[in-house]
Amino acid sequence: MYKILIVEDNPDIVANIYAFFEAKGYELDNAHNGASGLSLLTHNHYDVVLLDVMLPGMNGTELCKILREKLHLKTPVLMLTARDTISDKVAGFDSGADDYLVKPFSLVELELRVKALLRRYQDEYFDHDLIIGPLCLSIEKHTAYRDNNLLKLTPTGFKILKTLMQSYPNVVTKNDLEQKVWGDDIPNSDALRTHLHSLRSHVDKPFDHPMIITLPAIGYQIVLPDSQ
Repeated sequence: MYKILIVEDNPDIVANIYAFFEAKGYELDNAHNGASGLSLLTHNHYDVVLLDVMLPGMNGTELCKILREKLHLKTPVLMLTARDTISDKVAGFDSGADDYLVKPFSLVELELRVKALLRRYQDEYFDHDLIIGPLCLSIEKHTAYRDNNLLKLTPTGFKILKTLMQSYPNVVTKNDLEQKVWGDDIPNSDALRTHLHSLRSHVDKPFDHPMIITLPAIGYQIVLPDSQ
């Protein structure tokens, strides 16, 4: 039985999620603000977190950052919000969220997203490193470095980078990359673009030469800095 934590201050949304998911055999818990959500996550195990962005007190973005950076939890986080601009999504993904669902949403779609996250994070981590020039990724430790600088990647950003590095020096098409990251439950059309924007801000932006390049109408590729 999977256990879901809902951190949401709208009682109607909480009630609807409870009714839908409990009928399907899920176990649910809920908090109405960020502080209560943090307390529950500190003392309990959950398989997925449904996290509202606009919470009283500590907002969802702040809570997600604490989960990733201080508690070091890898629990999948699906953000629920009325905000749908690219900048809002980038902020959510940069805080450590794995997926993003805009309100109002279908409970059927919510379940599909939850199932996709559960499948994705049941993958085992293998004990080896991927090294391409100054870029090093440890699958077991779930860390990435460039020029010995730790890269603070989101879980989805880490998976994208791992896929690109495993395919080096070959190009990965957009469809293949989405399939590797999300399986058959690919989210909306700009999800990959948003995650890549966030990933590049950590892997490439602080350095002189990019290592993640786009080949228009073809796909994406890891390149060595001195090959450009």
